[in-house]
This record gives sequence, C-alpha cells and structure tokens, in this order.
Amino acid sequence: MNIIDVLQERGFIEATTHDEPLRQYVEDEKPVTCYIGFDPTASSLHVGHLVPIMSLAHMQKMGHRPIALVGGGTGLVGDPSGKTEMRQLLTLEQVQENAQGIKAQLSRFIDFEESGGGAVLLNNADWLVGLKYIEFLRDIGRYFSVNRMVKSESYRIRLESEEGLNFVEFNYMLLQAYDFFKLYDQLGCRLQMGGSDQWGNIVAGIDLVRRMRQAEAYGITFPLVTTSSGAKMGKTAKGAVWLDADRTSPYDYFQFWINTDDGDVARFLSLFTFIPMDEINAVKILGGADINSAKAVLAFEATKLVHGADEAVKAHQAASGMFGLKPVPAAILPSSGIPRQSDTADDVSVPSATVDFVEIEAGIPVFKLYQYAGLAESGSAARRLISQGGAYLNGKRVESDSYIVTSSDIEDLEILLRAGKKKFCKIKIKK
Repeated sequence: MNIIDVLQERGFIEATTHDEPLRQYVEDEKPVTCYIGFDPTASSLHVGHLVPIMSLAHMQKMGHRPIALVGGGTGLVGDPSGKTEMRQLLTLEQVQENAQGIKAQLSRFIDFEESGGGAVLLNNADWLVGLKYIEFLRDIGRYFSVNRMVKSESYRIRLESEEGLNFVEFNYMLLQAYDFFKLYDQLGCRLQMGGSDQWGNIVAGIDLVRRMRQAEAYGITFPLVTTSSGAKMGKTAKGAVWLDADRTSPYDYFQFWINTDDGDVARFLSLFTFIPMDEINAVKILGGADINSAKAVLAFEATKLVHGADEAVKAHQAASGMFGLKPVPAAILPSSGIPRQSDTADDVSVPSATVDFVEIEAGIPVFKLYQYAGLAESGSAARRLISQGGAYLNGKRVESDSYIVTSSDIEDLEILLRAGKKKFCKIKIKK
C-alpha cells in the first residue's frame, strides 16, 4: 500500500485534485514532500486539528517528508474559509506567541529531528511579512482571476452573508497560493493537504505553481468529521477540547474520548490512533461490554499521543477507579499499550480543588462547595443538581441543598464530589 491507500482506507481523504496522477506521483517519487498550514488563532490546537496532524504523521511513518507550516503571516490577515463573518485580527505579537505554542504541540506527533525523516516546521511570516506590495501585485497577483476567485465557495459564502467580504480577507487566497509556490521552490513540495473548506485555496496554489514553474502539483482535502448524531466532532458543552493540558486536562481529554458514541468508535480509531486497520475492522462487530473496552482503548491511545504514556495511564486508572472500567480483554485491539489490568494508583489525575481545614471545620453549605469545585456554574445550578438527585458526596447522594459539609465528611484529608455520572472533583483539605 502507498500512502494514498493508507489515508483512503483510514478515512482521511474526501477529494483529490488529481486521482490517478497523484497516485502515480506517490508511487514514482519517494520521499514525497507535502504540507499543511495551521493558522495561529490560539496558543493551542484542539481536537478539530487532529485529522490534518495525523495525516502528516502517517506521511512520515510511510517514509515521506511532511512540512507543518504555521501561518504566522496569513494569521495576520485571517482566513475567510468556513466563516460567515470576519475573524478578529491579531497583532504580530499575539500571532508569534500562538505560533510557539502550536510548534510545541505538533512536535508530539511529528519528529522534526533529523533522525525523524526530515520533517520540517516553518512559519510563513518569514517570507510574507516582508513582501513588497507593488512587486507582489505585479509578480503574483497578475496570475489570479477575480471572476474565478469570487466563485470559490469560501468567498461566495462571505459575499452572500450580511457582513460581506473584507478586502483584507480577499487577499488570503493569494497569500496561501504563494506559500505553496515558495515551498515548491525551496523544498520541492508538490502536495498540499487541508480541510474541505480549503479546496479553492489549494487549487489556487496548484495553478500558481503550474503558471510560474510549469510544474504539476497536487492537493488532498479531508472531510469535516462529525459524530454519528451529526454534531461537529470536538465540541462539548464546555466548548472546544484543547490539546493543551492547561485548557483541557489529560483526565478530561480521556473522558471526551471514552464518551464516544458506539457507532463512531471504529471510525475514530482509524482517524485518531495508529492501531492497524485489521484490528480496527474487528471492532465494527462488537457490542456491549466489548465496545466499551474499545472505547477505553481509543481514549487511552488518543490521550497517549497528546499527553504522553504516563498521563494516559493515570487517566485510565482514574476512570477505572471512578467508573469501574473493566480490564480490556487481550483479544480486543491487541497492539494497544493500554493497561490490561485495572489496578489503580494513588496519584490519579481526577480534577481537584483545595480548601483550608478551618473552613470545613466551620461548615460549608454543600451547594457552595459544588460551585467552588466547578461542578456547578452557580449556587442555583448546584441546588438544581442536588434537587434532581445528581449530587454525591463521598459516594453518597446529597439529599438536601441545606446540608452543611464539616470535618466529619473528610476522608484521608479529601472529600470526593460527583455531579451526575461522569463529573468528579476531589476537595483536598489543607491543614
């Protein structure tokens, strides 16, 4: 199998600009150099970025050379693709700070050391920020047809929206196309990959390489990943699921994956882990406790990729202690490194908060403790949770919101709160 077969089988490819020529190019030239751009609109990537990140990782595993391009330059303009209103413009300092955070996260998936197959990490600010406008218009802008540009989906949607299309954003397609041209010239890159909303930008880059260098270039787009219920994957009631441990803890990250719908488990294993497809295909017929074991493997492998093996083990042990996860049978996804025994550790990564002993000794209304622990957004929300029977203190249901938590509720200098079935917080007592 070549890399196109691998990506196709695992569900990464929605469309290609050239099907057979691209497949032949990958067959004939190795290593193939490819790139994906990442806009630094935040200091952390999120679960929605995992499809492009994993595709680059697969490219490297198959012996090719991936380029991760941080959009330090294009981030100053803002990509209109997939947006009905203009993105908030960031300062150069904000973009540079965000770019540093993104670089660190990409390094967890892709080896940028020389021993890792020559993967490259670049920032397009290096060539875009210093562009001379008149020269750029004469040398690059003359190859772009406005008539064709406004027909592309990303521009058309914005033109039809109430806000319209800002001229600053109108330049985005030229800049991204110029990125492709620069990477072709500097590194021989002839393949760009990206989300389905990037089709017009990718085609523009291919056309620019052809016009300026009389060379063939190629593009692959990825599908928008949705859950079996039709919701956009990666969104929760709290918002985005971040790859940054300070924004989404390893425990919460593990919980996000273990809550996967039964119908999505095999597909998500294909996209978000490196487990072989023959093992994943066997998951499609599982049900009951076995599909729950497969979810545990998904959660473990996804957490390990982002936060490392130690944090994945801690999160798995925490979930085993809280939810009674059963050991994963050896026959289910055997290549996974998930612990096959459910022995727990003392240091598990359940969210925690600290309260002084004197406060507990004086007595704290239980609803206030739930609010303080972040298990309820307000005192009234905590009262509702209690009245609906969803609040537990040290494993026992809280019967009344007038209950006062005192030192008698402390067990080993901790109080364990639970909201519903899946949200926990350890209150650690400070003496």
